[in-house]
Amino acid sequence: MKKIYNILSVFILAIVIACSTEKVSEMKMTQERNKKKVVYQVFTRLFGNTNTTNKPWGTIEENGVGKFNDFTDKALSEIKKLGVTHIWYTGVPHHDVIRDYTKYGISNDDPDVVKGRAGSPYAVKDYYNVNPDLAENVANRLQEFEALIKRSHENDLKVIIDIVPNHVARNYQSISNPEGTKDFGADDDTSKEYDVNNNFYYVPNTPFEVPDFLNGYKPLGGEKHPLSDSKFEENPAKWTGNGSRSPKPSFYDWYETVKVNYGISPEGKKDFDELPAGFENEGYQKHFEFWQDKNVPNSWIKFRDITIYWLEKGVDGFRYDMAEMVPVEFWSYLNSNIKMKNSDAFLLAEVYNPTQYRAYIKKGKMDYLYDKVQLYDTIKHVMQGHGLTDNIPPIQEDLKDIEHHMLHFLENHDEQRIASPAFAGNALKGKPAMVVSATISTAPTMVYFGQELGEDGSEDAGFGSPSRTSIFDYVGVPTLQRWVNNKQFDGRQSTKEEKALRDFYKRLLNFTIASDALMGEYADIHQYNRENTLNYGDKILSFVRWSENEKLIVVSNFDANDHHRFVLEIPSEIIKKWNLVDGKYQATDQLYQKESFTLNVQEGKGLIALKLRPLESFILKL
Repeated sequence: MKKIYNILSVFILAIVIACSTEKVSEMKMTQERNKKKVVYQVFTRLFGNTNTTNKPWGTIEENGVGKFNDFTDKALSEIKKLGVTHIWYTGVPHHDVIRDYTKYGISNDDPDVVKGRAGSPYAVKDYYNVNPDLAENVANRLQEFEALIKRSHENDLKVIIDIVPNHVARNYQSISNPEGTKDFGADDDTSKEYDVNNNFYYVPNTPFEVPDFLNGYKPLGGEKHPLSDSKFEENPAKWTGNGSRSPKPSFYDWYETVKVNYGISPEGKKDFDELPAGFENEGYQKHFEFWQDKNVPNSWIKFRDITIYWLEKGVDGFRYDMAEMVPVEFWSYLNSNIKMKNSDAFLLAEVYNPTQYRAYIKKGKMDYLYDKVQLYDTIKHVMQGHGLTDNIPPIQEDLKDIEHHMLHFLENHDEQRIASPAFAGNALKGKPAMVVSATISTAPTMVYFGQELGEDGSEDAGFGSPSRTSIFDYVGVPTLQRWVNNKQFDGRQSTKEEKALRDFYKRLLNFTIASDALMGEYADIHQYNRENTLNYGDKILSFVRWSENEKLIVVSNFDANDHHRFVLEIPSEIIKKWNLVDGKYQATDQLYQKESFTLNVQEGKGLIALKLRPLESFILKL
């Protein structure tokens, strides 16, 4: 009997331990979900390129190119240490590129309908494979990317790649389709301008014509190429990616791409079911169920299959290019399918119309949207010296019901580099902006590779003009190359200024992903201090963030020239919410841990004397 009792006791103990372990694991996952996320966007083909030639329109042999294998464990661990949770490998799906890979079964691409020599990552040619430029062994390019996904996960980084739903390359041709999968357009009835199950729109009985090139532009900078003859065979012509219906698009159209048809007729009629009233309040499971018995356009199914394919390879999320050019019902369908496969998938969309934000979040089941036309544009004006910090708090008020879903950034591949003369001309002007961007809400933060080193994007790579690091050509990124240091990834060649800036980003981002308060409450104290505080002007911004166990006062000086000294006031309603009684409280800066200040609470109101140097910020923790 005693033996049976002992066995039973061991069995019960094992169950208790197992349950406890499961609960601890569950708690850990919940805690991770309730922490800030930081996305590091990296232009994959540029990251590991150590060639410094930078000849305009240069070839791979002349200018070099980075590879998947350049993201070594050392490189990834340094990115992780920067305070990053997700890495967005930009330019991974196989897009058009001017290089001969015919021995691998890849057809050549025509310079007349390709932007740059290395090609735009947003003109995808084969969604079931990856850019051959990025592989050491082209035949094994997919396996090399799969190995990179594995290395990223081993370094505790979630992986994001691009999906470009609105358009594909003019010459889309997958040689990697899984069995039973057909190419875009393979079954289209090209005699019709539109059919609900056509993947493209057509200009029947009319061939495509290459646009007239303007401003002295010549493909490949004028270099002779057997396919560069101002002709491209496409009959009948398809609508262009930005919606142009002309068989001869303009030079300013997205002429290298063709628009995908999602079941919206040329007159604007939706040939698919719409979501019932109130469905914006339903979870992704209900959205998934809704679509199960519905007929949906063929393009919807194709993109569902593409995203599931990449999820099964270990990709953790997607960044959707120009998402608002595609109907919101499609996003309900696609994202609910994705979430059923991986409920933690990170779904980020490029949407620029504030009136559509809530539809794409609630109906379209997006996790995050770019906060460009409000926060980014406003902060940019402040950084440039012709905008007021007074314009920032109203944005938070306007977005307070969806603030968690609005991803913040100061740079990405579409925007000018902070250090470029066309933006701020000085990377240090990004410091107060970065503090505000990263701490003002619960939203994720995004950093573009080289931003943390002050890259200015001044290289003339070929297609397009400097101020943005080229996404169209082979080029080196000087500040990053110094940090890469011949693939040692240790910053030994970085300048003193570059090291100091990267240290700032590292301190800030690591603080944000560890802070409870930054996932808690927010209150503006800027307007109150503008009205009540002497010497507190429109180049200063302040707000408070708090949770049950952490109270923060964030103050930034956007003035690049002058110190600002004032006594910041914390309004009585905040003091009350923080349960502070009259007395003195120490507040320590969390960025550099060097300076401490005293918060005096008198008659229920807080006072803290501050002096901020030019472009200085404090994150003060009580």
